[in-house]
Amino acid sequence: MPEVERACTPAVQRAPGAAAARARAPRAARAGIAGLGCALPDRVVSNGSVAAGIEVEADWILQRTGIRERRHARPGASLSTLAADAGRAALVDAGLEASELDFVILATFTADAILPPASATVAHLLGASGAGTFDINNACTGFISALATAEALIAMAGSGNALVIGAEIISRHLQPGDRTTAAVFGDGAGAAVLAAGAGGNLGPFVLGADGAHAELIRADPLSGMLRMQGHETFKHAIRRMGEVALQACAAAEVELADLDLLVFHQANSRITRSLTARLGLDPGRVVDCIATVGNTSAASIPLALEHARCEGRLCGGERVLLAAFGAGLTWGATVITW
Repeated sequence: MPEVERACTPAVQRAPGAAAARARAPRAARAGIAGLGCALPDRVVSNGSVAAGIEVEADWILQRTGIRERRHARPGASLSTLAADAGRAALVDAGLEASELDFVILATFTADAILPPASATVAHLLGASGAGTFDINNACTGFISALATAEALIAMAGSGNALVIGAEIISRHLQPGDRTTAAVFGDGAGAAVLAAGAGGNLGPFVLGADGAHAELIRADPLSGMLRMQGHETFKHAIRRMGEVALQACAAAEVELADLDLLVFHQANSRITRSLTARLGLDPGRVVDCIATVGNTSAASIPLALEHARCEGRLCGGERVLLAAFGAGLTWGATVITW
């Protein structure tokens, strides 16, 4: 079996109305999503495999997180290769050659090394020799931050194509006995091709951060092991994603009721359900695909989009909210038209 397979604000408070005013300003080019692609390691890790290490029953994990299984990369697997596989699938879906890319932007906090930047390696693997590249480390908010950056670059240039990838191999940063992390996180990659005039549109984007709570989710600087204060993180995730979802709708001048689909970061099914109730949403319009992949951090949003598309929920013209929350603390959201 192949290694990968394709998967079918206190700190940043803005003046009221500022984002909406920016949304109405004329733009040289509006970028749309022209293609999606995903890649998952072939190694499936069930709850039973995790439960023994954290001294709980397998059903406890399902009840607390909504997760039945997750994917873990095999020893020696490369994050750059996983990201490139997702990017290649997105390029095929968009009918675009790698040589036509102007930018390759990779969102990850689990790169193969501190240097070189993984995005440059990914561009090389794809054959995108003419593309500018850079990495974004914004944890679980990374894919939305990368989308915002790519959209702005295309708007400034007035044309162009960008490949945005969210990819993580988190399993190498988990302590098997830590139930707050070992039960939740998985590995995976998802990608989107952005193109000027592709149809649909992205943005405006709302991004926020609050470094006062940085200790809630942290990777140890020496061991690289991930540590998370689960209960406090849970509360902040619901609050911040709820707030930024409403801010993004206001910036796009739409109501929650106008949206066809809502794609929240797949952190935990309990968080998704709590957000759905907090915002008074129809659960049928909210994507929840965490059961088979776990929390994949920066890969979460594109994997959820692909899941929705495979279910026939993205056919064209749908208005979709994307919202994420992660370490930093960071959060972000946007409304897109598919």
